Amino acid sequence: MNKLLLTYLKPYRKELLLVVALVLVQTFANLFLPDLNARIINNGVVTGNTGYILRTGGYMLGVAFVLGAASIAAVYLGSKIAMAFGRDARSALFRKVESFSQREINKFGTPSLITRNTNDVQQVQMMVAVSLTVMLGAPLMIVGGIVMALRQDVPLTLSLAVILPVMGAVLYGIGGRAIPLFRSMQTKIDRINQVMRETLSGIRVIRAFARTEQEHARFDEANLDLTDTGLRVQRLFALMLPALMLVFNFSSVAIMYFGGQRIAGGHMQVGNLTAFVTYVMQILMSVLMATMLAMMVPRAAACGDRIQQVLEVEPSISDPMKPVFLAGLDGGRRGVVEFKNVEFRYPGAQDPVLSGISFTMYPGQTTAVVGSTGSGKSTLISLIPRFYDVTSGSIEIDGIDIRDLQRDELWKEIGFVPQKAFLFSGTVASNLRFGSEEATDDDLWAALAIAQAHDFVSETEEQLEAPIAQGGTNVSGGQRQRLAIARALVKRAPIYVFDDSFSALDFRTDSLLRAALKREVADATVIIVAQRVSTILHADQIIVLERGTIAGLGTHQELMNTSDTYREIVYSQLSEDEVA
Repeated sequence: MNKLLLTYLKPYRKELLLVVALVLVQTFANLFLPDLNARIINNGVVTGNTGYILRTGGYMLGVAFVLGAASIAAVYLGSKIAMAFGRDARSALFRKVESFSQREINKFGTPSLITRNTNDVQQVQMMVAVSLTVMLGAPLMIVGGIVMALRQDVPLTLSLAVILPVMGAVLYGIGGRAIPLFRSMQTKIDRINQVMRETLSGIRVIRAFARTEQEHARFDEANLDLTDTGLRVQRLFALMLPALMLVFNFSSVAIMYFGGQRIAGGHMQVGNLTAFVTYVMQILMSVLMATMLAMMVPRAAACGDRIQQVLEVEPSISDPMKPVFLAGLDGGRRGVVEFKNVEFRYPGAQDPVLSGISFTMYPGQTTAVVGSTGSGKSTLISLIPRFYDVTSGSIEIDGIDIRDLQRDELWKEIGFVPQKAFLFSGTVASNLRFGSEEATDDDLWAALAIAQAHDFVSETEEQLEAPIAQGGTNVSGGQRQRLAIARALVKRAPIYVFDDSFSALDFRTDSLLRAALKREVADATVIIVAQRVSTILHADQIIVLERGTIAGLGTHQELMNTSDTYREIVYSQLSEDEVA
């Protein structure tokens, strides 16, 4: 956590120094006020010197005004620094996660990453805010209070040698039990987020299988576990306050008793006893505040470590040190994609998912990828935009290894439509302009027409400004797919990748869309993962995957003559008359 604090508090050095100065002013003012009060009692009230009372009272008002101003300024600056720290840490986490490949995201898990960027940052931010006001002032107040108490009466100050250890024992006994509970709460918050996210994402499956009650039970288990831990912490705090008040009250009684004897013996004045009691209370309150903060530190430290773990991870996929740039349009950018003996295996896996994959895709051609479930179709096309990096071999665009390109430049070359179409909250227009911010309304309508989405968008009252819910949940699956296809088309990229992106379309819409694609993106390189063989019979080349290897490569007619696997897939979906 120290590294995290040093990194994100460093830009606010001047503000931190100012807070330290203000806390010093607060501390000296707090220590000076009881002494002034003692002087008024000893030299004014006892002697009846009204002038002295008014003069010293005026000084007290001035000190109180300075104390109030310093307190307000310190809290304001401390809060500002803490909020700025939280803002910078959240921003750094977000940018770091954006740079992650799927491998790193899978390693941490989405619920945990969300918790780290919200709850964990909040805990550290709170500790920073409290530290700047309490932690800085508490040690000064303890030391200064002891010095000022010694000035009032040295023998009576020896009572602190008994009071402070007793208070420390109470705080240690309670705090020692609370710290492990604080640490476990973060893991349990992760679990709550995980269950909640899974339930919301899979709500249709849960209802379809009548598993609502089981999900209630699963959430209740995680929720009650967190609640039980929270209650145990709160019970400890509930016990702490009465125990400390007991120490405070016994301390006050003891000090007043022995102080009274000191006054009766002529060894101490009344004003000094009043100031001494105030200093003891200040010392004890400072010890309490410092201990409370000390109990916050382990939880904040655990949160800081979790944040730092994310920030220190180096993404497995990154930009090259010396990137190569693709030629511009005037330099002959073509969009030729070539797989050269590509192998890919997931981290820790013994066997590769893909091996010996070699083929070339040319502009103006459509390449289809077919195969049984688990044959590696989606994995294969995920390698093109570098969602994963090949284990061996290479993928080249226009003769350049994609690992030698900056990822932003690579992504600009590709119009990608994922298997699960995802739309962002906003409008139809804002979603389509993810493809190109400069796209005009005419460009958007043209893309919608190609994607066969023109009719249902034009029928809405708001048309391009029709609202889209997060994830596109307010439109049907087929409409969501067509909007995702239109978004890719708005990009006008030289390479288009469709990962089973037509599965929710009826045959008529599918046929019209593919015909429009063939017509409108005739110069582009197109690769399609398909489940329905009937839709890719006229592809320029078809790649047949079986257990991660190419079992066939060619046109439909060529594969019917040479590939048993392809014939098996075709006849499982079509009759002999349809094939002919």
